[in-house]
Amino acid sequence: MTLPARIAVVTGAGTGIGKAVALGLLHKGYNVALAGRRREPLEQVVAEAGLSGTRAMVVPTDVSNAGSVSQLFAKAQSTFGRLDLLFNNAGVGAPAVDLDELSYEQWKNVVDINLTGAFLCTQQAFKLMKTQQPMGGRIINNGSISAHAPRPNSAPYTATKHAITGLTKSTSLDGRKYDIACGQIDIGNAHTELAARMAKGVPQANGTIAVEPLMDVAHVASSVLFMASLPLDANVQFLTVMATKMPFVGRG
Repeated sequence: MTLPARIAVVTGAGTGIGKAVALGLLHKGYNVALAGRRREPLEQVVAEAGLSGTRAMVVPTDVSNAGSVSQLFAKAQSTFGRLDLLFNNAGVGAPAVDLDELSYEQWKNVVDINLTGAFLCTQQAFKLMKTQQPMGGRIINNGSISAHAPRPNSAPYTATKHAITGLTKSTSLDGRKYDIACGQIDIGNAHTELAARMAKGVPQANGTIAVEPLMDVAHVASSVLFMASLPLDANVQFLTVMATKMPFVGRG
């Protein structure tokens, strides 16, 4: 008997980690709703997926806007019928300046997208997963290494990623009675356009500039796929995948 295709929503799916995960899910047989601010990168991901792209749906979405997020999940439900997986990945940073030099608008933009956006998507996914038949599903949040330790001049990003850990724990607890599993993947130095600067040297905690090692983003995608592959009575609560020699576990 052929099992029905599983359904996923991936935010920030047009580039970097979101793109790698969306492609991995498509190649594994998922139907995937790809969400992102710009349509063109999302359509490029679908084209890159080849035949697997026939199971993809592009939904331009502003995750910081409640109405836009509601439309995303309504389209996913009406097109695919249910939701098995949400990968909460959309995120932005702020300029790397001293904390007192950040504008309110820069702070708010990061909070609106990284934290409020993740909550809005979680809320809509939760609503679908608790009422669909069979009930349940899985939510995986992109926490980042910054959910544990900051880089210099990264207060908005670090604050939101620490908050994602709280959202992950609360969602995991509140989802128990609805068979909704929630876990978090914390990623360090995956080789994406955003992280390419690591290879040129980035500020360290001691004030120096140092080149940092990177890992293939494919390892992130395979880690998310492993988390997603588990039955709903098992959960990876937290998983850290990082370039082995990046400065994380040692003193900075």
